[in-house]
Amino acid sequence: MNIRKLLVLAGLGLAAVGTYFGLFVAPPERHMGDVQRIMYVHVPSAWIAMLLYTLAFGFAIALLWSGRQKWDDLMVGAIEVGVVLNALLLVQGSLWGRATWGVWWDWDVRLTTSLVMAILFAGVLVLRRMAPNEERRSQWSAVATVVAFIDVPLVYFCVRWWRSLHQIQSSPDTVDPAMVLPLRLNSFGLLFLALAWMLWRAAIERSSRRASEVPLPTRVAIEESAHA
Repeated sequence: MNIRKLLVLAGLGLAAVGTYFGLFVAPPERHMGDVQRIMYVHVPSAWIAMLLYTLAFGFAIALLWSGRQKWDDLMVGAIEVGVVLNALLLVQGSLWGRATWGVWWDWDVRLTTSLVMAILFAGVLVLRRMAPNEERRSQWSAVATVVAFIDVPLVYFCVRWWRSLHQIQSSPDTVDPAMVLPLRLNSFGLLFLALAWMLWRAAIERSSRRASEVPLPTRVAIEESAHA
């Protein structure tokens, strides 16, 4: 069994247990009641999205330093999965905001920087489509990733630096232990799933790149023999 399958199985198992504890074992929050239970998917989505963007930043630096295409494959995988989780983060936050603040959206500093983060990294993927060749595509994507990453620490620290509707990050010391357990289980579960998706997407990118390197007549011959 390869590493991706192990990560998927571990991730699904942890997420299943974490979801059960979050829905049926953890107590309702004093002020928000059961609405607070969205935290068990909302917070992990935020954490893992930012972690993937941080990995993409590291892969981009490694690519610019070494020029090795394997870092480009991993960078693409990290960004694509990160953008998906970023989108889920925004949807979950809107649902939570509607229930607690009474509005679907507010141009609060945390919400705004999170939206900008999604737009910036989605822009990296769009930029890749515009590159004239593989070398330019890798270089442009890496530079754009480094620029986009500037927003990631802003998302994390903005609630400490500016006045925000969003609360400052909690810690295990300020959260009921019964709430900490499902949050951790879901976080690790989503982490393992995200890493599996990242590696899977990187493998697809690698296969696509290698296929494009095969001369066209050889590719046609391979395809014809496969259909024969």
